[in-house]
Amino acid sequence: MTFDLPLTLAAFGIGIVVGLTGMGGGALMTPVLVLFFDVLPLTAVSSDLVASAVMKPVGSLVHLRRGTVHLGLVKWLCAGSVPAAFCGVLLARALGDGTEVQEVIRRALAIALLVSAAGLMVRAYMRLVEHARVRDGRAAPLPQGRPRLVVRPLAVILVGILGGVVVGMTSVGSGSLVIIALMALYPRLTASELVGTDLVQAVPLVASAALGHILFGDFQLALTTSLLIGSIPGVWLGAHLSARAPGGLVRRALGFVLLASALKLLEVSTRDTLIVLGAVLVLAPLLWMAVRRHHGFPAFAARGR
Repeated sequence: MTFDLPLTLAAFGIGIVVGLTGMGGGALMTPVLVLFFDVLPLTAVSSDLVASAVMKPVGSLVHLRRGTVHLGLVKWLCAGSVPAAFCGVLLARALGDGTEVQEVIRRALAIALLVSAAGLMVRAYMRLVEHARVRDGRAAPLPQGRPRLVVRPLAVILVGILGGVVVGMTSVGSGSLVIIALMALYPRLTASELVGTDLVQAVPLVASAALGHILFGDFQLALTTSLLIGSIPGVWLGAHLSARAPGGLVRRALGFVLLASALKLLEVSTRDTLIVLGAVLVLAPLLWMAVRRHHGFPAFAARGR
């Protein structure tokens, strides 16, 4: 079985980012395949999902051991997301079998990347607010154990359906979309509980989408093998580096890359892309410093925040 060395090295780098941040697999891997390796969008989605199905259980086991998973939420999320992910593959195929479907997947992927970038910002703000509540003594349920949850099955199933369809079509969103929705439904969940719950529900979700793409998508074994050879050791290394690396800086860089990839997938001109990215580079740090000051923190976070 042959493999592509440049592609394997790219997958290794993306795997490190996934290990460091807990997200970014599909959000980075799929656009890299499309933009830099000239892989057709549907083929990129298919192969990335199969590779993700192999990698997802690793992070899930860590969170299960730590007790940061709400299995009641996982159950109802999977009730919606697992069948919806499989149907998302069928929906992508129903849109066409040539240039049309590739263009639809490309645009859907770009939108999912924008949502993922927004999700990173929302998660960062959530952590800041959580720290402020703990500091001010306003977070009664946060210090010990899990908050009591009143599970709303219908709402959670609908969240699962939305996340499943998007993942089935684009391979992106199993993290950002579901986490943002859970934050809205259950604002008292901590960041680690949100991530842990989402990671565990993502295992059967991604597996369902991967199965659909193996059967009806454009899965290529050689391409997926190259991704796995690079990404598995990358994830392992990133997980070991995560305790010492400045995670906030990595997440901000990831958000910048997601935005740039989305703009290129939407075929925004190079000039306009540079203007948008330049504005983000200048304005985003100023806005974040203002938000930190508003919540009583210094403008610059300590290393590792």
